[in-house]
Formats: sequence, structure tokens, C-alpha cells
Amino acid sequence: MRRKVAAILLCIALCLPLLGGCTPKNKYNRYTDTFFHAFDTMIQIVAYTESEEEFERYFAYASQRFFELHRLYDIYNNYEGINNLKTINDNAGKEPVKVDQEIIDLLLFAKEWHQTAKQANIAMGAVLKIWHDYRTEGKDFPENAKLPPMELLKKAAAHTDISQVVIDDEQNTVYLADPEMSLDVGAVAKGYATEVVARELQAKGLASGVISAGGNIRTIGRPLDGKRKRWNIGIQDPGSSIVSDQGVLDVVYVENASVVSSGDYQRFYVVDGKKYHHIIDPETLLPGTYYHAVTVVTEDSGVADFLSTALFLMPFEEALALAENLPGVEALWVMPDGTIKTTPGMKTILKARARPILNGTGRNTRKEGCG
Repeated sequence: MRRKVAAILLCIALCLPLLGGCTPKNKYNRYTDTFFHAFDTMIQIVAYTESEEEFERYFAYASQRFFELHRLYDIYNNYEGINNLKTINDNAGKEPVKVDQEIIDLLLFAKEWHQTAKQANIAMGAVLKIWHDYRTEGKDFPENAKLPPMELLKKAAAHTDISQVVIDDEQNTVYLADPEMSLDVGAVAKGYATEVVARELQAKGLASGVISAGGNIRTIGRPLDGKRKRWNIGIQDPGSSIVSDQGVLDVVYVENASVVSSGDYQRFYVVDGKKYHHIIDPETLLPGTYYHAVTVVTEDSGVADFLSTALFLMPFEEALALAENLPGVEALWVMPDGTIKTTPGMKTILKARARPILNGTGRNTRKEGCG
């Protein structure tokens, strides 16, 4: 699946626990494990549980659910016995496709939020596919890298009217009325799936944990290490390719919240010495140029994922006004010259960038330390 740039480092407890002795009275231990390929990324689960067996149950459930959602939201591959988003795209202009409720829920969510921020549009598939193909060709064969012709992009843009995505939530069908239209949920699917899994894990009893889905971070509760009240999530410096403490722009402190970033610094290709990234402005049909990166903090990971793309494609004053008018949403922008701008509330949950940041090793060992 298309995926948003992972712009967040998982500092969660990796920034801490602080060095020191064990806390004998703390009945929770910290466990972590990873799996790959769901949503074409590495997904890490961190949890404080009373036993490794308990952690294993949560981990097994989370990995199963992520793969199920990946297959449903995939726009590139068919799966036996499943009608997914590719099935919908393949039947554009032909007939409604009966799909799982989780596809209906995702599409309704994306259409609803499109009314708030039109810059993120799941009906942009025709345009995004062109960029995807040119970017892939340019990365595989740099000597042949070139930009898509604007005439071709404009022709595709004529088939991006989201009102042509017809959803019948009683019959559980989706129909693309425009035969040249295709869906692309890269701006929302991974975050939406992360939120689904997080809520289901909470319903199953997980009280303290973090899901890192390729940089889409969703924290559950607070860290039960007996030391901290909030998780510490590092935001990658878009000017650095180093995944370490030197590559951390700042650290945000959160509890039961999501932290998601979009940026111009990982998924790109180079044409005539200039980088062209994957976040495409629906107005210019070119990669957005307002910022190097945008980070959104809010409770719902699907909302954070959607807004990180939308805010990236808005001029700053417009983006700031939108973020400030949405309850429970905070944001940080890295401007083209490297300066940082934030919503007022974001400042209250950031660690000063000048202070040293402790970062862990990121190893995949199961039980780590005493916290």
C-alpha cells in the first residue's frame, strides 16, 4: 500500500527509563516485539504487562489484525475470497462492490474529514498513481528519472471528485461512478488501522502500551514503569537522515494520544538534481512545498494521519487556523528554512530542543530492564 513518510522515532521509554535500580514493587514489565510487511512497513508493539504470556497474547492479536486490515485497504493486490479497495478500483464505472464493514467505515471516515480539510482526498488515486509510477521508475533507473507531464496529471485530476464515491452503508457496497477514478487511502489508512487496533487492544485489557506503525505512533494509557506519567515520543529532524538522538528534532510528552508526521525527506526521487517527494498538492498537482514536515498530536490516530497530510498542503496561516479550531489537536511545522512553528498548546508538551535527549538502542529484545 502507499504509505506516508514515517517521520517519528519511537523514543517511547527508549528515551527512558532512566538509569537506576529496579523498582521491586512494580508488577509490570516492559516487553516489545516487531513484525513486518503489514502496510509495507515495520510495526512495533511496546507494552507493560504482568507477564510475557500476557504480552504475547496482545502481540499476536495486533499482528493478526494489522494484516487483516492491510489486505482490506490494499489498492495493489488481490486476495482470494476478499473484496478490497483494489476490487473497488477494478470495478470503477461498472458495478457496486460489496465489501467488509471495515472498508465502509474507513471510507466514510475519510469522506467526512474531507469536508474539514479538502487537501487530503482519497479520490486522488488517478493522479497519485502517475506520480507513484514515475517515482518508482526514477528510483530504479536514476538516469531516466523525469517528471510526469502536466497534461497527463491534469487529465487524471479530472477524475478525482470525491462525490463520485458512492457508499451504501446499508447494503455495504461501494461504487465509483467515474470509470476513470481510483481510490488511494495512503493519507489515512495506516493511522486509521492503528487506531482500530489500539482500541481493540484496550478493550481486551491492555492498559499501557504503544503501537508504532511505520512512524504512526499511538500510545495507550501511560507507561507503567513506576517512574513516568507520560510517554516520550521523538520527532525526527527532517534535516537529518540519522535515526538516533542526534536526528531528533524534539520530544513530545503524551498520554493516550497519537503522534503522526508527514514530511518531504524520505519518499522521494531526484530529477535534474532536485528532490520530488510523494505528498501531492491537489491544486498544483505537484509535491507540496510549504514545509519540510508537519507533526500532529491528537487522540485518534486516523485523525492525526489525515491531518498531517492536509496541514502539510496548506499555507501556514490557513493550517494554523484549522488546527487551532479543532478540539484536542496540536501541530508542529518545520518550515523550508528550518524554523519551527507550533500551535500554542503544542509548546506545552514539547521538550526544549536544546536539552539533551536520551535515546534507547531500539533492539527487539522482549523483556528490557525492570521498567
